[in-house]
Parts: sequence; structure tokens; C-alpha cells
Amino acid sequence: MNVRLMPILLVNFVGSLGLSIVLPFLVFLVDDWGGNALIYGVISASYSAFQLLGAPILGRWSDRFGRRRVLLLSHGGTLLSWCVFFIAFLLPTDRLLDVSGGALGTFTLTLPLLVLFLARSLDGLTGGNVAVANAYLADISTEENRNANFGRMALSANLGFVVGPALAGLLGSTVLGHRLPVLAAIAVSATSLVVIYSSLPESRPKPTEMSQAGKLGLRQVACIPCVARLLVTHFVVMLAFHFFYAAFPMHAVRGLGWSARNVGLFFAALSLMMVLVQGPVLTWVSRRFQARTLVLSGLVILAASFWLFGSDSLGGLLTAAAGMALGNGIMWPSLLALLSKAAGPDDQGTVHGYASSGGALASIVGLISGGALFEIMGPMVFALAAVIFAVGLAVAVSLGRALGATRGPAESEATLA
Repeated sequence: MNVRLMPILLVNFVGSLGLSIVLPFLVFLVDDWGGNALIYGVISASYSAFQLLGAPILGRWSDRFGRRRVLLLSHGGTLLSWCVFFIAFLLPTDRLLDVSGGALGTFTLTLPLLVLFLARSLDGLTGGNVAVANAYLADISTEENRNANFGRMALSANLGFVVGPALAGLLGSTVLGHRLPVLAAIAVSATSLVVIYSSLPESRPKPTEMSQAGKLGLRQVACIPCVARLLVTHFVVMLAFHFFYAAFPMHAVRGLGWSARNVGLFFAALSLMMVLVQGPVLTWVSRRFQARTLVLSGLVILAASFWLFGSDSLGGLLTAAAGMALGNGIMWPSLLALLSKAAGPDDQGTVHGYASSGGALASIVGLISGGALFEIMGPMVFALAAVIFAVGLAVAVSLGRALGATRGPAESEATLA
């Protein structure tokens, strides 16, 4: 493994760990501070909503001013947001506004809730670090290791999502309660800043005065060959996944009668299967198949496996989880590798920034509409997600003809049509 790869993988791991460590107890904080399900949804969506605004800007800045500087800025914003988050614990829960009945439900607006919303929004606004990290990885990858490197990046993120909730449960059971996981997130964010400052060299030269790097808008980005269809595929895939993340916990609790422990074990098993696929499995297949082939194959597997998530048998659900892990594990890093190839050397940050922004929009739409559709359709919402994957497959098939020359290391050097 390239030595320069380790710092960016560590930064990615630390970032996902810091994000996931809050997930197990955020709903309890909202409830303790006077909120209801609506307020929880608004605060949960605030990260994605502000990432929708911030990611393209940070991506363009990384093309113009360098990846390292923008990663320092982004992770500095994340550290600040966690500090603001912790301040909410120190504030009185005096009532600012009482809302009772109607479409908004019943809740009490308190100062800690407002500060919590501010903290999550600030983290989202500076949360383009994923896009910049992907651009950094593209800068230091070659044709031969691009797919495998994006697989390692996805693996590092999934490891963070495995460790984060487990760490939150362990730390949250102490006398400090939910304060300790937030303090741990502050320490984790500070660590990522130290790693970036001390161990992460700049990955690209400073652009010349005549360079257009970091100056392209969405319309110009969409005109880059193949990028528009790749961004559409990226959005559609993210939308289908967030239908699942909104609906499956409800299905598990209501339809299957699972406890919170069972739900947690299921998602832990799913994450571990993804780690396995994005490690040795992806490394093996990426040496033998085109990235385009892996994207198409992964989407087929995802569309087929999502039909099984409506099952009421453990065997059917585990089969669906295995299919989701395999399909996502070979498809997602390959899709990002194709996107980085299409972007070219000068516009990695800009293109990945718009991809992250589209992913944030898909997250908002998917989480809200997925939950609402589950109330109407029940488990059939997973079949709808499978259809959405099929739409992504159709777009990717069209993309495949345009990227017909994209090859793995055993074949000739890839070029874009």
C-alpha cells in the first residue's frame, strides 16, 4: 500500500467515527431537551441540508487552493461544531416556546435544542471533507490502483461507522452520560486535525493564473463528458439507500418485533460484511474486471437483494444484507473511481463536491419520503427502492457505452470517450 494513503484513510476513518458516535443517543437528547419526532427529523436533516450548500464550495476551493488547506478548514469546522454541541449540555432548558397539537405535534423549544441545531448545521456546512478526501485520493491514485484505493476509502469509513456507535454505547453508560461521547468526538476531531497538519502532504500543485481549476459551476461540470450521468447515478443510488435507512428500523420494530439490541446487531453485521467486501473481495475483483462492469453488477445485485428486505424470516433478511454488502461493496468504490477519472486532474474537488451535494439532497429526500412511504406502503417500500436501483442501472448502462474503454490494470490504459 502506498505510504501516502495511510494518512487520508486515517482522516476518513476519524471523520466517520466522529459522525457516527452521536447517532445512538441523538434522539434521547432531543427528547430530554423538549423536542419530538419532528424536531428530531429537522435536526437530523440539518447536517445534510447544510452539506448541500457547503460541499460544492469546499470542493472548488480545494481545486484552487489545495486539498490540505481545505481539509484543515473543514475539520476545523467539525471540531468547532462539536464544541458548540457540548455547550448545549451546559445551558438551562428553560422554555422559549411551547407548541401543542396540530401538524407539528407537541414539543417545547429550548435553548439547548437551538444550539444543537446550530452545531449540526455548522458541521454540515463544513462537511465537504468527504468530497475533498475523495479528490485527494484521486490525485494520488494510478490507473492500476484507483478502484482498490476507493475500496480502501469506503472500508475505512465503514470501520468508523462500526466503532463509533459501539464507542458511544460504552462511553454513554458512564456517570458522565451522553457528555462523554461528545467529548470523545471533540478529541477525535482534534486528532484528525493533527494528522492532517503533521502527516498529510499537499497532493496537487498550485494552479496557474490561467487555470480554470475551481472555477467551474454546475452547468460547466455537467458538460464534462460522462460526468452528468455519473452524478445522476450517484444521486439515484444514494436515494435508494436512504429509503432503506428510513424504513428498515421501523419495519424491524413494528413488523418483526425486534428490540433495539437486535436492530443494532443487524446493522453491525451489515457493516462488518461491507468491510469484508470492500477489503479483500474488492481488491481481488478490481484486478480482473472493469470498473464499469463492477458498477453494473453491483446495481443488479442491489436491485435483486432489496426485494428480500420485506421478508419476515431471518434467513431472508440475512440474504438481503449479504446482497446489499456485496452489491454496494463492489459498486460504490467503482462508481467513485469512474467519477474521479471523468473529472480529470484539475476538477476533482469540484466534481466530488457536487457529488456530495447531490448525495446530501438524496439523503434529505430519501429519509423524509422513505419514512412517509413506509407508513403508506409498509414493507413494499423496499421493492420501490429496488426499482430505484434499476433506474440507476439503466442510467449506468447508458454510461457504460460512453465509458466503453475504461479498463482494469490487466488491460490497456483507460481513456474516456
